[in-house]
Amino acid sequence: MWGLYLLLGVAAGIAGGFFGIGGGIILIPALVYLFGLTQHQAQGTTLAIMVPPIGILAAWEYWKQGNVKLGVAGLICLGFLAGGWLGAVWADKVPDLALKKIFGVFLLVVSLRMIISR
Repeated sequence: MWGLYLLLGVAAGIAGGFFGIGGGIILIPALVYLFGLTQHQAQGTTLAIMVPPIGILAAWEYWKQGNVKLGVAGLICLGFLAGGWLGAVWADKVPDLALKKIFGVFLLVVSLRMIISR
């Protein structure tokens, strides 16, 4: 099973490096539907993945090309620190099925917006 988790990490890393997306868009559905984790477990596991500097090499490549705004990243990081904690507190109070549906609607809205916009 560890090999499948490693492959999932590689796929999420490639998608993150290529599209600039958070791995959660790949990881959360995969952990829920392919590996049988609950929505809460998938979200918590994905957040735990962000603790080590997993994106450092991808960010380094973007930075070398002048495509990283460090000040913006720092401010977002500070906001993410507080927002991540608050979101986790709120999510813990939502039933698993409802949380799964909220996550799905969020992805649907974002994807439709990207498809429809110019």
